[in-house]
Order: sequence, then structure tokens, then C-alpha cells
Amino acid sequence: MIRKTNEKRRTEVDLNQIRNEIDVVDKQMVELFQRRMKLAGEVAESKRASGKAVYDRQRELEKLAKLGALADSEFNRHSIEELFLQIMSISRRYQYNLLGDREHQIAGEYVEVERLEITPNTKVVYQGVPGAFSEQAMIRFFGQKVSSSNVEQFEDIVEMIEQGKADYGVLPIENSSAGFVSGIYHLLQEHDVTIVGGISMEVSQALLGIKGAKLEDIQTVYSHPQALMQTKPFLDARGWKQISLENTAVSAKKIQEDGDKTQAAVASVRAAELYNLEVLKPAINSQKHNTTKFVVVSGKKMYTKDADSISISFSLPHESGSLYNILGHFIFNGLNMTSIESEPLEDQQWEYRFFITFDGNLGDASVQNAITGVRSESSDFKLLGNYRMISSENEHKNNI
Repeated sequence: MIRKTNEKRRTEVDLNQIRNEIDVVDKQMVELFQRRMKLAGEVAESKRASGKAVYDRQRELEKLAKLGALADSEFNRHSIEELFLQIMSISRRYQYNLLGDREHQIAGEYVEVERLEITPNTKVVYQGVPGAFSEQAMIRFFGQKVSSSNVEQFEDIVEMIEQGKADYGVLPIENSSAGFVSGIYHLLQEHDVTIVGGISMEVSQALLGIKGAKLEDIQTVYSHPQALMQTKPFLDARGWKQISLENTAVSAKKIQEDGDKTQAAVASVRAAELYNLEVLKPAINSQKHNTTKFVVVSGKKMYTKDADSISISFSLPHESGSLYNILGHFIFNGLNMTSIESEPLEDQQWEYRFFITFDGNLGDASVQNAITGVRSESSDFKLLGNYRMISSENEHKNNI
């Protein structure tokens, strides 16, 4: 018994000694890290004078290979490469912080405004027909007195803005139960438009039929794919055939024109009023507080003084740690990411374009540092916009 006790004490002493040695090594590593960061600061000042880029990918790859070659085992080689990959990433973020937006890309491209310019002559375009949720979002954001028009496709909206035929466009971008609206981010990436505002609106989907129709008459239901997803449990339980159309209000208009009691549409109560339809069942969406976010886009690169959301897009190579390192810029600068979406790149297998939204204003130094880092270390970077997403309960202060 005494022997076992002595062995336990000896083991505890040995463990404490090892831990003490680790503490000494860790302290040395901290001192060396701080010395390295000081040198990184000197590198930043040198690059400020020369105009050289902070990120030199080829040099970093070569350096990682040299450091890995110093390891005494395969495990340590991987560990050393991973360790220094992070150290160099931190070093770059520190340099971006010191240099700031030295090329003045943000200030040179984007103009801060007190508020959006909205008058009775302002031209606003939305997708669908009267009664569409996009129309409701437009009215709640801009008010009733603007000059509005509607188009068939989302792409028509951005093309009208690019051609100068509209001042603003309204696009649905995300739903709380069905997720991101397919294709919208791609349009924002590919076209010369900027998000300048947004509105979050509760969307209550109703089942509409022609006058005199009853629930037991229905065999086929029409609506936008998102609306069908939002009401999927209700529709699936009844075994009705579901057909996608380009818009909820278009679906309401179709069944009104067809006059067929076996057809129904998932749309708004407002659409029922506009097209003289029967509300067979109100609020059939599966999520009680079904909410859709709409963005307001413009052909002008501007942001309001109170803007607090930023959306960007960029693409990355299919390499280990590439997205992790990019996300580090948000963490390092204390910025809160609110959403991330991706789409595969055409003709580039397993490579993706990412769409990220985070909190901030383009006038903030931390935002400028993060954007500079992401822009420098990615491809096809685009600042999609800096805007304020308001709630539909409060009409926008720009309303006229």
C-alpha cells in the first residue's frame, strides 16, 4: 500500500514538472510570437512605402514547405504547417489593420448619403403582378406615391436598373422557413446593381379558390416554389398536385382566369381581393411567423448613414482551410456574421462562390479592414451593398 502511494506521488511530481516545463516553453512562444508580430508591423510599413500586396501566396507556400521540412516526424510536419498557416494568417490581418484601406477602394467607389432620394417621380420595379408579396414590400418601403411597375422575371428588374429605366428594384432574398430565394444572389453578383435598403415582412400564405369552390373540390394547387415549400405540410397532407409558377399573385390571376373549381392558388389575402377569389383557408404556412426579407437595389453605389448590414460575394479555390482563413477576418475584427450562402462555380468542379452578410457600416475601420483582407485573399470579390434592413411594422422613414 505504501509502495503504491509513493509511486502515485512520484507520478504526480513528474507530471507537475512536465507542466512547469510546458509553462516555460509557452511563455517563450508568447514572447517569440510578439516579437514576430512586431516584425510583421515593420513589414507592413515597408509595404506601405513600396505599395506591395500584403498577401503573397506563393511565398507563404514556400515558407510552409521549408518549415515543415524541419519536423522530425510526419505528424509534426502537418502540425507545424497548420500552426504557421494560422500564424501567417494572423500576421496578415495585423498588417491589414495597420495599413487600412490604403487604396481608398471603399471611399472611392461608395458614397454615404443621409437617406435615399425618393420622390413621386421615383421609378420602382417589382416582379409579379399586383397582389404579389413583392408589391406589398415595395409599398411598405417606399409608400404609395412612387411610380411603380411590374415585370415577369427577377432578371428583368436588374436589367431595367442597369438600363436606367428604373431607380430602384425590390427582390425577395430569404425566407425564414424556405431559406434563400434561388438565383437572387447570383443576379446581384452578375449585374451592376447595389443593395441600398431592405425590409423584413411577415408573409401569411392563404389557399385561394374561385368563387363557389370548396376545399373538397381542389385537385391542383399553383404558386411560387418558395410559397409551396412554406405550405408543404398542409398541401402534402391532402395529396394535391402542386405546380410552380413564377409568382404567387400570378398563380391567383391564373385560377381566376381559368375559372376551374378544382384549381387553387397559394397567395396573399390581398390577391384574393384583387382577383375576386375565395379564401378557402387562411394562414396555411407551416411556420407561424413566416417572414421574408426583401432587398432594395439601385444602380448607384451608395449607402445610408444608418446602414448596418453588409453583403459581399467572393470565390475561393478548393483548398484546405481557404474558407476558414477568410472567416478569420470577421472574427479578428469583431464582426458578427448573420448569413452565409454558396453556389458552385460554372466549369470549376468543387469550387464555390460564397455570399456573406455581416453587421457593420462601411465607415467603420473594422469593416474596412475585414473587407480589405477578404478582397485580397479571394477571387471575384464584390461588395453587394451596405444597407439597413427594417421591419414591416414600421414604414421606412423615406416614405412619401
